[in-house]
Amino acid sequence: MAKKEDKNKKVDEQQVEQPELNENIDKEETAQEQDSQEEATQEEAAEPTPEERIAQLEAAIEKEKKEYLFLMADFENYRRRTLQEKQDLIKNGGQKVLEGILPVVDDIERAIDAINQGGDLDSLKEGVDLIHNKLISYLKSNNVEAIESTGELFDTDVHEAVTTFPAPSEDQKGRVIDTVLKGYKLNDKVLRHAKVVVGQ
Repeated sequence: MAKKEDKNKKVDEQQVEQPELNENIDKEETAQEQDSQEEATQEEAAEPTPEERIAQLEAAIEKEKKEYLFLMADFENYRRRTLQEKQDLIKNGGQKVLEGILPVVDDIERAIDAINQGGDLDSLKEGVDLIHNKLISYLKSNNVEAIESTGELFDTDVHEAVTTFPAPSEDQKGRVIDTVLKGYKLNDKVLRHAKVVVGQ
C-alpha cells in the first residue's frame, strides 16, 4: 500500500513538473521569436531606401569626378613643366660648352693682335701651340677625342674614303695612308668621320 502511494506521489510530481517544463519551452520559443523579429527589424532599418542608395551612389560618383579632375590638372601641369624644361634644355644646352671655348677665343684674339704688331715669329708659334693644346685638353675634358686614322685599317664606321692610292707595300693595302681631315668621337659616338686616303 505504501508502495502504491509512493508511485502515485511520483506520478503527481511528474505531472506537476511537466507543465513547468512546457512553460519553460514556450518562454524560450517566444524569446527566440522576439529576438528574430528584432534582428529582422534591425536589418530592415540598416538597409537604405532606394532614394538613400541613389543619393549615396551620386555622392560617390561626384567624389570620383573631382578626383579625376584633380588628377587631370596635375598631369597637365606636369606636361607643361616638362615641355618647358625640354625647351630650355634645347635652347641653353650648349651654354656650358660655349663658356669653356671663350677663353680659347680670347687667346686666339691675343695671338692675332701679336701677329698684327709684328711680334717674334718663334714666340707666335709657341703661343699658337699653347692655344691648340688648351683647346685639345678642353675637348678631352668633354669626352671628345680624335679618331686614330693614319696607318690604321680602313673602317667605314669611323673613316670616309676621299680617294684611293696605290699602296707602297703589300701591308699598306686596305689601310689608311694619309688623313686629309681628322675625325672626332664623343663618348664613342662619331661626331665627324675622318676623311682619309686608302691604300689599294
